[in-house]
Amino acid sequence: MSVEVTNETSWNIEPKLFSDLGIWVLDQMRVSTQSDLTVLFYEADAIAELHERWMNLSGPTDVMSFPMDELRPGDGKTVVEGILGDIVICPQVASQQAVSAGHSTMEEMLLLAIHGMLHLLGYDHTTAEQERQMFGLQRQLLLTFLAQLPAGTTQAWIQDRENTSTTRVVGDRDDTQKDIEA
Repeated sequence: MSVEVTNETSWNIEPKLFSDLGIWVLDQMRVSTQSDLTVLFYEADAIAELHERWMNLSGPTDVMSFPMDELRPGDGKTVVEGILGDIVICPQVASQQAVSAGHSTMEEMLLLAIHGMLHLLGYDHTTAEQERQMFGLQRQLLLTFLAQLPAGTTQAWIQDRENTSTTRVVGDRDDTQKDIEA
C-alpha cells in the first residue's frame, strides 16, 4: 500500500504518523495493500478554493475527499485494490475544531484523516443512521490506532491535557517548528 503525505502548509506535520494511520486503517477496512492513498495538508485559503469549486460552498472546511476508483471495504473474503483517492486536510480549521471538541489538534487531524478515508470507501453521514455508523466507526478506528502505538509514541505528537497546552508536531519540509495549540 502506498500512502503519500504532502504538507503544503506552514504547520509542521509528521508524515510517517499519517502514512502509518492510512496503512493501518485501510488494512482494518480490508483494502488491498496494492491500493494508493494521498493525504494532503492545505492552508485555509487553498482548501477554501477547493470547497468553492467542488462543493459550491464558501470558506475553508476541515477535510475534503476526492475518490478515484470508488473502492469499498473488503468483505473478509476478498480484498479490494485500486487508487483510493485524495484527502485534503486544513490544520487551521482542525485546530479550531479541536478547541471546541476538547482534544488536541493532532487528534483532530487524525480523526479527519480517518473521516476522509471512510468517505473514500463510500461511507457518508447524510442521514442520522449513516452519521451514527460512520462517526462511531471513525472514533473506534482512532482510539484503536492510538492504543496500538508503542508506549510513549503518542507523547511526541498528542497533547497530554493535564501537563501542557500545546502539541509539537515535527517533520515538515523545513526545520522550523510551529506549536499547534490544542
